[in-house]
Amino acid sequence: MWKIAVSLFAWAVFVNFYVFHRLEAQSAPVAQINPAFKDRPPYRIGPGDVVQITVWNEPQVSQPSVMVLPDGKINMPFVGEVGVAGFTLKEVESRLNTLFKPFITDPDVSVIVRESNSQKIFVVGAVRKEGPIKLVTPLTVLQAIAEAGGLSEFAHKKSIYVLRTEGTRQLSLPFDYSAVIRGQKPEQNIVLQSGDTIVVPH
Repeated sequence: MWKIAVSLFAWAVFVNFYVFHRLEAQSAPVAQINPAFKDRPPYRIGPGDVVQITVWNEPQVSQPSVMVLPDGKINMPFVGEVGVAGFTLKEVESRLNTLFKPFITDPDVSVIVRESNSQKIFVVGAVRKEGPIKLVTPLTVLQAIAEAGGLSEFAHKKSIYVLRTEGTRQLSLPFDYSAVIRGQKPEQNIVLQSGDTIVVPH
């Protein structure tokens, strides 16, 4: 009998342990997502970008690599020149679907950026490598500083700022490097927009 009692006790301990950790895991807080990513604007194609245009089941029409010309246009079979600069990928897909309808039954177009040459940000000041950085994917301030080789030993980590032009206004957005790398002030680690300049004072 004592063996049965020990077995039942062990089983009860196991069940309690399992249930406790399951509940703990379910109630654990979810890691916060940088709120800036939720509001980031969609990518807009520009001159110099290289895009891939795939028309489903139409390999002769699909273009694996086509550069956007300085006038913002690309050349496509059947429809000729198509203006794409300033449009999002979804907008170009929709436009091409409409243009292809007289020639292709139920066209299904997908567009991706293979090389981003028009969208750039700039990093200047006390970093290892000053200059432009291509915006191939969404990039935060912290990631851009890493792309620039990191801060130099003379950088004023709490005085960094981002210059952004909105219409006729120029904004100065603060970035406290020391706080952000400690997990503080996540709202300052914004997603960069084309034309932004990160200034790292000496």
